[in-house]
Amino acid sequence: MNIRRAKIEDAAEACLVIRRSITELGALDHRGDPRRLADWLSNKTVENVRRWISESRFFVAEQEGRLLGVSAMTDTGMITLNYVSPDARFRGVSKRLMRCMEDDARALGLEACELESTQTALRFYQALGYAVSARSDALPLTGTQAMMLAKRLGPPDDSAG
Repeated sequence: MNIRRAKIEDAAEACLVIRRSITELGALDHRGDPRRLADWLSNKTVENVRRWISESRFFVAEQEGRLLGVSAMTDTGMITLNYVSPDARFRGVSKRLMRCMEDDARALGLEACELESTQTALRFYQALGYAVSARSDALPLTGTQAMMLAKRLGPPDDSAG
């Protein structure tokens, strides 16, 4: 698996990964409610993904020419996206993307990363060392409670694979 900065040409496939991940893996948050799911997917368009690629630190995980996952972070260390293809779940894709963003944040001289977690991903982020820093209002697109999480960054973890 290769992790790299996304290119504009990745937008359509990245958008598909995001939409499939939300639809197929995010049931704890959208609860199978078609309206809630439609709201969550409403801004997940190829046009928006192109913009996110050009305006943020957007990474992709790929293998054999296929995208397995996508992630994005602002220059301030706010992780805004982390989605894995349902076909690649439990293969370490999200963990590798998170490590890449944390290393990128360190290279920027940042001391911490923050994110707003869905209920679906909460245990995953906590297992990576993110701790609840605040409970936020309901996420506007999912309508579910979200948690603000933060992690202080130490030196890179060279032992994880």
